[in-house]
Amino acid sequence: MAGKAHQSLNVMKKPLGLLSKEPMTGFYHNGFCDVGPEDTGNHSVAATLTDPFLDFTASRGNNLRSIGLTAGCKWCLCAARWKEALDHASKQSDPSSESVVPKVHLHATHERALDVVGYDELKKYAAEPEVGNASNVAQSRKGGMGGAIKERTELAEKGDMTSRE
Repeated sequence: MAGKAHQSLNVMKKPLGLLSKEPMTGFYHNGFCDVGPEDTGNHSVAATLTDPFLDFTASRGNNLRSIGLTAGCKWCLCAARWKEALDHASKQSDPSSESVVPKVHLHATHERALDVVGYDELKKYAAEPEVGNASNVAQSRKGGMGGAIKERTELAEKGDMTSRE
């Protein structure tokens, strides 16, 4: 399945982008949030983890810290868990509760996320710089690591990109 990721589409109907190789993420452990028939959990939402989300998901029985993840890590989340965090935040009266919803990387979020959550909801929580130009985020046409590095460089030049590296 590792070779298939570049053929998959993201939520913007463009080639699925790389999310992270450090830590290695994705159901297929290839850095992409690709979803295939074996992924019954629909690990399609490309997100940057936050402490409030890590606390939330641990309270639901999925302690991602136990596998070494920390706030700031990019990770492919189950679409249903991301939506659960969104629904939880929307029921809270405290505006800071929105921090429980991890920021989404639309270029790396598989189109299967749309089976569970609406595009407008994903876009509302899009990570910078995708918020302003979700329809024209730089995409690699080749797939693989080379295009992803170019994409990261292009986005970083805009001055809005932050990184754990």
